[in-house]
Amino acid sequence: MRELLSSLLDWYLGALDEGGYLLVAVLMAMESSIIPLPSEFVIPPAAHVAHTRGTMTLTGVVVAGTLGSWVGATVMYWASRLLGRPLLMRYGRYVMITPEKIEKAEAWSSHYGTMGVFVSRLLPVIRHLIGIPAGVVRLNFLWYSIATLIGSAIWCTVLAWIGVTAGQDPELMAGSVHRISLWVGGLTAFLGVLYYFFVHRHMRR
Repeated sequence: MRELLSSLLDWYLGALDEGGYLLVAVLMAMESSIIPLPSEFVIPPAAHVAHTRGTMTLTGVVVAGTLGSWVGATVMYWASRLLGRPLLMRYGRYVMITPEKIEKAEAWSSHYGTMGVFVSRLLPVIRHLIGIPAGVVRLNFLWYSIATLIGSAIWCTVLAWIGVTAGQDPELMAGSVHRISLWVGGLTAFLGVLYYFFVHRHMRR
């Protein structure tokens, strides 16, 4: 486990030296679409590199992550708007968009409206799905983009702060499985609480 985590981290940190902001943007675009790539594993390492190596800046990482998130979210919006709900319900499962996910996202969107787009960018699970109902109901794209950009900027800023703070933990940087578990467990618990209070309880109702 330790070797695997260390290998993945070493690869990503090395790739950041060459890929830089573009790599961050591409990965965050993937995260905001149908690909299950957690932003928690994209922004913090990039922020750590920016803070320690100086090859990037924290502001640049946040901007790259925000723009990448917007690109991915835009693809989801227009794909849903052009395809429509029937096609998504029938064929979405082939690209990991199940009818259940669509219905949950629709329930969230109908309850919270445009503000829900902004809030969703700060929540796990729902953040990469909100573009589906927004596109289906033809939510104003300008407002959708503004909400997405602001929400993503805040989320990327929080993750960048976590990356810098975590980077100051020598045991974590040394690959301590115990320390990694503490950080990952803490972040997972925090995201779980957000999801439960803002999404899960509403979905059950």
